[in-house]
Amino acid sequence: MEDNLIFKALADPTRRTLLDLLQAHDGRTLNDLCAPLDMSRFGVMKHLNLLEEAGLITTRKVGREKLHYLNAVPIRQIYERWVSKYAEPWAAGLTSLQFELERETQMETRPKHVNRIAIKSSPEQVWQAITDPAKTSKFWFNCAIQSSWEIGSSFELLGPEGEKKVKGVILELDRPHKLAVSWQFVNLPGTENDAPSRVTWEIAQHDELPGVTLVTAVHDDFEQALPTAGVLENGLPLVLSGMKTFLETGSTLADM
Repeated sequence: MEDNLIFKALADPTRRTLLDLLQAHDGRTLNDLCAPLDMSRFGVMKHLNLLEEAGLITTRKVGREKLHYLNAVPIRQIYERWVSKYAEPWAAGLTSLQFELERETQMETRPKHVNRIAIKSSPEQVWQAITDPAKTSKFWFNCAIQSSWEIGSSFELLGPEGEKKVKGVILELDRPHKLAVSWQFVNLPGTENDAPSRVTWEIAQHDELPGVTLVTAVHDDFEQALPTAGVLENGLPLVLSGMKTFLETGSTLADM
């Protein structure tokens, strides 16, 4: 059923144009998205609602404005299930969803990368998946997380041989609903001069579907960490997809 909604949403050229607009410049208001289209405000709203129902975009309130963000996770899942085995070169262009990272001044304080997925699991189980090193290694590129899980404590992502991949600090912690950490790659080529950015996990029980949890991953504060932003733009959708697969089936993406 989820795939049907995604394919239906992608079938319409106007909706594809809206996704292209968000790919080029994320975090747009309804007025921003209406401007390039020869369509009424109500018509654009209907298309945006269908895209949101399919999970292809997410929305967030910032002050009085409602901002729209491209959500890479569903297309990544379509790629993994239907495309990768048939047309790898073409799929790379579809799934990278690389969008312009340098923002206008007025956009700098707004969230930049927003990815969301629905998982048949409880918020507590999702929290454990994010914070338990035995579980994170199943879906986070074989890496394990270490921290004492207190605000202000250190945060590390360790590779298979115990090598430090990421370092940071716990900024916010509200188990099992929210976790925010500063994020800085330690030894990834090209990110040596990046300042710390921020990754936030928001975990909420779905309002209408019992037993389903909505997980939102937000990466922001990366104006001085653009190489890091590029890595996480492609990496976080894979992490979310892997978490869903692990929690719902007990398998990893590599096993599928």
